[in-house]
Amino acid sequence: MQSGSYLTAAFYKFVELTDYAERREPLLLLCNKLGIRGLILLAREGINSTIAGEPDAVRLLLAHLRADPLLADLQHKESWANKAPFRRMKVKLKKEIVTLGVAGVSPTKMVGQYVKPQDWNALISDPNVLVIDTRNDYEVELGSFKGAINPNIETFSALPGWLDSTTLLNNRSKKTTKVAMFCTGGIRCEKSTALLKEKGYEQVYHLEGGILKYLEHITPEQSLWEGACFVFDERVSVEHGLKLGPHQLCRCCRQPVSEIAAASPKFELGVSCPRCFEKTTDEQKQSARERQRQCELAEQRQETHVGQSTTLS
Repeated sequence: MQSGSYLTAAFYKFVELTDYAERREPLLLLCNKLGIRGLILLAREGINSTIAGEPDAVRLLLAHLRADPLLADLQHKESWANKAPFRRMKVKLKKEIVTLGVAGVSPTKMVGQYVKPQDWNALISDPNVLVIDTRNDYEVELGSFKGAINPNIETFSALPGWLDSTTLLNNRSKKTTKVAMFCTGGIRCEKSTALLKEKGYEQVYHLEGGILKYLEHITPEQSLWEGACFVFDERVSVEHGLKLGPHQLCRCCRQPVSEIAAASPKFELGVSCPRCFEKTTDEQKQSARERQRQCELAEQRQETHVGQSTTLS
């Protein structure tokens, strides 16, 4: 059900894009023409993006992408917001559309078995299945699936090291061990299962469409999800039905701020939160205060802040 005037579309696809660098400028120009904001990542291994704008504009961009035979079956997830979820439009070239940092690992070569949200509960309820959350530690703090393993990693690129060192996997048979992995939108867990397949694990599964698709389709009464799900845009977090969660975003460290953290004296809107307060100098905090003041003035005038420009990099 629509709730809001801004349509957000999240999508990715692992596909060989040999001309990915040439795609950057035309995509940015089209997004600017349509008034779309957000982030598009392009790499040889594919495309990864979350964008937002007027509904017709977003759908025009999606249609443009799908007109390319390589992206014809591109799937996306939709949500709605009353405020623009992004402040600028960026199109970036990357080595990977999601950084794992292990050469040769690609879901275009091999990948785990996709599990639809409707079948996920049955899989992870099996006591013989290792359920691994592939997200960063601050994301897991907000919520996760009941009984899921938290690797306690700060970045996705730290996951391979954890997989190599954890006794949860090292003491088990690669032939018979069942591993189910999940992430926000499906891209990280898809690449994670490709890594495990590369390592020789045979029974590897991942949640198709990620947590967002699960929260969209599974009711709270049927759900094994606990808490909220962090999203990398101005919505900050979502709950069942993709309704907005109770979190703010720290403009300093770009991580979620809970209601409890927002009550801390170390939290200052646009400046700091308890997680990053000690990591910035007084001069940096003062600069952030001025930036926040300018953003608030621009919002009152219904303008875009001068620092919120569109960019290729």
